[in-house]
Amino acid sequence: MPSNKKEGIIFGLFMCFGMVLIMSVYNTALHGSSFTVGGAVIQFAVTFIIAFIAESIVEPKARKLALSLPYDKSKETNFIIAIAFCMVPVMVLIMSVYGLILTSLMIGIEGSIFIAYLKTVGLNFIVALPSQLLIVGPISRWLLTKYIKPATQKPKLKKV
Repeated sequence: MPSNKKEGIIFGLFMCFGMVLIMSVYNTALHGSSFTVGGAVIQFAVTFIIAFIAESIVEPKARKLALSLPYDKSKETNFIIAIAFCMVPVMVLIMSVYGLILTSLMIGIEGSIFIAYLKTVGLNFIVALPSQLLIVGPISRWLLTKYIKPATQKPKLKKV
């Protein structure tokens, strides 16, 4: 887990990249796409920026809420699960609005926008929570500890 602001930003970038990648592939599989490679890269970049901005706003509030819940805080796994359950639903609600706007611009929406939104939220949530808990979160934490934390920690001096 991140232990300072710099690590928090890097961890957020890892998480956003992984989640945007998985959710983009998932939603493309669901809805199809007529993208060119360049168009897909541009859409990924825009989605990544929007997701990172949303994550930067949601994460501190989700962290505060997760810390206020009654659970054994001595175990890091409990905190990871608590923050995921506080953060993923809000991110799904926000990013589903973005996805619905994108879908309406690209292929259009038939019927009620509200029903389409509810369907989008449901379909996204069932993939986002397990992806965050089982794939993106563990990989992001591993990347953080493997490549970032060792570089930011001061070496210990040996006593002679």
